[in-house]
Amino acid sequence: MDWSTLILDKKEGKGYIKLNRPNYNSLNLEMANELIQALENCCEDENVKVVILTGSGNGFCSGGDLKTARESENPDPSDYWKHLTRRLNRIIVDIRYVRKPVIAAINGPVAGAGMSIAAACDLRIAKRSAVFKQAWTSVGLVPDGAWTLLIPLMVGMGRASELVFMDSVISAEKALDMGLVNAVFNDEQFDRNVEAWANKLKSGPTEAFARAKELLNESMLSLLEAQLSRERREIVTTALTSDYLEGMHSFLEKRKPSFKGE
Repeated sequence: MDWSTLILDKKEGKGYIKLNRPNYNSLNLEMANELIQALENCCEDENVKVVILTGSGNGFCSGGDLKTARESENPDPSDYWKHLTRRLNRIIVDIRYVRKPVIAAINGPVAGAGMSIAAACDLRIAKRSAVFKQAWTSVGLVPDGAWTLLIPLMVGMGRASELVFMDSVISAEKALDMGLVNAVFNDEQFDRNVEAWANKLKSGPTEAFARAKELLNESMLSLLEAQLSRERREIVTTALTSDYLEGMHSFLEKRKPSFKGE
């Protein structure tokens, strides 16, 4: 099929999914739908042994598309998030339940829903120039896409709380130190090392990998779908607040928000 917001390429036992939209591959409904289809395509292809998810240009994924959210804010500011989070939840579940290793090749900035998608992958490899940002709370929303389950498992409750409340920009080196990523490589060595990891996985005991992934899901992610449902409910609720509207508009207008706790 023809893809509008991503590039799908399959060769030598590897499935490459490259997000491909302006604004650092921000996630809109069309991209979310295509990503679901691309993951399903790789899942059903027996020749694909490992999936590599990355971004085009200089970014991985900057999260939900706030420009589209602003365009659809009337009459119901939460309507856009109702539809987008339903699809994001499907993406997270599909990444976790596909019986193949999925590598997030983080080639640049990652924020919001992009961070959730990367966290759902089995392995995360980052360019040294990549940066990470939780992002939701800075625009008056709550994290979703299983962020509140996956990130605390990786970095601990204290670090996760810091990311939620302070929402600092995290360098690739700090992300490695925190446990957000598995490896960091210099930009010029990044593609070569992603290929090396993917080649090792595709040549490995793929049935054992599949069953081990199922065990990891059962032992640590038994609450996945319930937490996704809770997050979706809360992000839709916060999208109805005055703080969200102020946060969204201030972000797009490149000014400091003035939150009122309403």
